[in-house]
Amino acid sequence: MVASGKRMMVFAGSHNRELSEGIARHLGIELGNIKISRFANGEIYVRYLESVRGADVFLVAPMCNPVNASIMETLIMIDAAKRASARTITAVLPHYAYARQDKKSAAREPITAKLLADLLTTAGVDRVIAMDLHQGQIQGFFNQPVNHLTALPILADYFEGLQLEDCTVVSPDVGRVKVCKKLADMLGASLAIMHKGRPEHNVAEITHVIGDVEGRVCIVADDMIDTAGSVTEGAKALLQKGAKKVYVAATHGIFSGPAFDRIDASPIDEVVVTNTLPLPEERAHGKIRVLSVAPLFAHAIQNVYNDESVSELFDPDFQL
Repeated sequence: MVASGKRMMVFAGSHNRELSEGIARHLGIELGNIKISRFANGEIYVRYLESVRGADVFLVAPMCNPVNASIMETLIMIDAAKRASARTITAVLPHYAYARQDKKSAAREPITAKLLADLLTTAGVDRVIAMDLHQGQIQGFFNQPVNHLTALPILADYFEGLQLEDCTVVSPDVGRVKVCKKLADMLGASLAIMHKGRPEHNVAEITHVIGDVEGRVCIVADDMIDTAGSVTEGAKALLQKGAKKVYVAATHGIFSGPAFDRIDASPIDEVVVTNTLPLPEERAHGKIRVLSVAPLFAHAIQNVYNDESVSELFDPDFQL
């Protein structure tokens, strides 16, 4: 006789194990048993060490450094689960790689964010759970459901706890105004906008600040911090305009190249990020504060598994 009933299984890639274990802990389960290894030439090998037949499989796969290897690992995990007869496969992507390449800005450029969506689809994914995509339009690159979470409630709770007075949320560019307005409303803060130009990749120039920041505590809110050029230059521009203090908030702390040195040398009071990407232990101090998004992902996974609505989790007013 065939046993009835659903079965949830959560597996983690080899990157950002701390977040994966946190998600499993909030779900009250153990991470599934999986073997991930590499051949001498760098090729990736994946094998599930327990049956996933008929299970609803959730694969936690932060696409972090080394980015291309983590993407390939994710695709192989999906393919292995599909060939092992998993009932459904959900890719839990705390950070969606190549998200900044979501459109053609010049002739003969790729749209790599769409290419990655196609690769995930071809591998066999049935659903994607992601957080703070660089652009919401990336959801439309998939024909499968995409649950797009936001870390705004977690960031807002942290800053509310600081009890900041005369607070202004600052959008680093025009494209982030809508999100920053939501954060400002959550904090009861005013809104300002910086005008940013990019003469080349990973180079930012702050040319104007629109809004009153003089004598105010500013929170520059972005979706990611890569080389930290934008946020450090933005902090300098705000202080030149008379800001009292500058905080920086971002969901994804990529911290490439000179990022840590730039932050340490900057006038920023604190940089607040989440653990969608792992932070080296030696850097988990000083100006950088890391908040966990594991509870939010656990809620999303539980609701998807129970066939319940997850729309409340997209709402910046959602409280864990």
